[in-house]
Amino acid sequence: MAIRDILIHMDDQPSSKSRLDAAIQIAKQHGAHLTGLYVKPYSSIPGYMDVQIPADLIQMQEDRLNEAAQLVESTFTQATEAEGVTSEWRCLKGMASEIISDHGRYADLIILGQQDPDHLPLGPRDDIPDQVVLSSGRPVLVIPYNFAGGSIGKQIIIGWDRGQMATRALHDALPFLQLSDRVSVMTVQPRNRSKNDHHAPGADVAHHLARHGIAVEADHITNDGMGVGDHLLSRAADLGADLLVTGAYGHSRWRELVLGGVTRQLLDSMPIPVLMSH
Repeated sequence: MAIRDILIHMDDQPSSKSRLDAAIQIAKQHGAHLTGLYVKPYSSIPGYMDVQIPADLIQMQEDRLNEAAQLVESTFTQATEAEGVTSEWRCLKGMASEIISDHGRYADLIILGQQDPDHLPLGPRDDIPDQVVLSSGRPVLVIPYNFAGGSIGKQIIIGWDRGQMATRALHDALPFLQLSDRVSVMTVQPRNRSKNDHHAPGADVAHHLARHGIAVEADHITNDGMGVGDHLLSRAADLGADLLVTGAYGHSRWRELVLGGVTRQLLDSMPIPVLMSH
């Protein structure tokens, strides 16, 4: 699959600019069209209080939301025009995770920002990466809120467990893998692995990627109780990786999609961009 259509979620957070820089870099590498999407939240004033709050105060809040959207649109337009990236801008109102997921189904890649714990959004909290990763059906690239720029996808580490989600993430990442300088496939083996299991972890996927012209290094680690997420993050740091590819795991609970422990840890603690598929 080639990347020809990218959707980036833009917001009023300080990290939005570095996220845009990353999206422009990727769009230029792949010759892709970039769509910026800004979602204005519904009023944060509870409905039962509307009659008690003067109309001018409600209008002030609406004006503030519109002003924020216009500032971000200006940043997006100026940056894409300066870099010669074909682009378009969309601004809608509603629940961000739902709108991003809907529009993202017509993109090859969705780019989101990690939640910044030090900056609250203008509207109600919306766990955007969590919900979009699990509900959009598209590969999602999450950029750390403290991303300082630099390459994305030159040094790639793949978290591989031979499962369905990891398989989907691996193939969604092929456009990045084909442009990379180095790819490491990391498998975390249980300590009590059967002595009769002679299957070389990562060997099959390494052979498969080699047929796509991608050289792969196999990286096997025995789980020492530290946890899969910790192993992935530690190895990414050791290898100087600038992109982590992994499946996103979740399950249904009380009609809501809830992330699995490793996926939750990666989204909370990611030091580098992470490409996830579910």
